[in-house]
Amino acid sequence: MLCSEPFHKAEFLNRLLNSVKSPIIFVDMDLLYTGYIESGMIQKKDNVIIVHPNKASWIDKLSEIIIKVSKEKFLVVIDSFNGVYSIFNDLESARFINSCIMLLSYVGRQTNSSVVITTMARKKENNEWVLLPGGKQIIKSGKIGVYFLKKIGNSLVISTLKDTNSKIFKIEQEND
Repeated sequence: MLCSEPFHKAEFLNRLLNSVKSPIIFVDMDLLYTGYIESGMIQKKDNVIIVHPNKASWIDKLSEIIIKVSKEKFLVVIDSFNGVYSIFNDLESARFINSCIMLLSYVGRQTNSSVVITTMARKKENNEWVLLPGGKQIIKSGKIGVYFLKKIGNSLVISTLKDTNSKIFKIEQEND
């Protein structure tokens, strides 16, 4: 999920998590979601496990997540790719992170789990996406859906990027 506005991303993720009944693992790399919970702007659901890995704990935390996902259906949200790459900033680490995410996705398919990865991105004038170095390799994978999230009026609009037949999904604002 590509997005250029962090608040729209947080709104989308909150709506997504509120719509899911199965257990959720939220890997909060940029701490935005955690900040919203701690401020009381978002209510933490009982089925959400929030994980805050750092460079030293990444392998252990990822191993724990893979073990859980291998046993039952989960929604795993990695928020955000930018946060992952600010921890691991060299190309070799980017390859390692991509391999970890691919392994997690593969294991998740066995239990019908889903992995959602968010990243902040922007479009250049020539219609190319500006992403962190490792992000381009994930997007080029044939088994991954790539979507762009933006807000138009009071609605979140999600459009597909990889399909030649682009699809657009509109999520209307919830009535409070």
